[in-house]
Amino acid sequence: QVQLAESGGGLVQAGGSLRLSCVALGRTFSVAHMGWFRQAPGKEREFVAGINWTGGYTDYADSVKGRFTISRVNAKNTVYLQMNSLKPEDTAIYYCAAAKTLYSSGTSRSPNDFGSWGQGTQVTVSS
Repeated sequence: QVQLAESGGGLVQAGGSLRLSCVALGRTFSVAHMGWFRQAPGKEREFVAGINWTGGYTDYADSVKGRFTISRVNAKNTVYLQMNSLKPEDTAIYYCAAAKTLYSSGTSRSPNDFGSWGQGTQVTVSS
C-alpha cells in the first residue's frame, strides 16, 4: 500500500485557481494509476480526474474538463491537480487515491478500484 498526503487546499474566490499536491510514501506509487476525488457535504464521493502510471493517459469528469489538469512527477512521488476557473460548486474535500492495480495503461473512475487514500484537503470557493 501507499501512504498519501494532500496539501494545497484553501479558500478562493470564484474564478480563481488552486494547485493541489499529493505526496506518496511507498515503492509502488510510480507504477500505480492515481486519481483525485471529491466529496461535498451531503453528497457521495465523486471522481474528478485520473492519470495512468506513465502520465501518458488522463481522464476528467465532465464537470471539470477544460478547467482542471492532473499531472504527476514520479521522481518526486507526487501527483498534482491544477484547478483553474473555480466555481462555488467545486467546493468539497478533495482526496487523492492510488489504484490497487499496477502498470495499468488506463485509469478508473470507481472508488472501489483504489486501495490507498489520503486524508483530504478542503477547497472552498466563494461566490
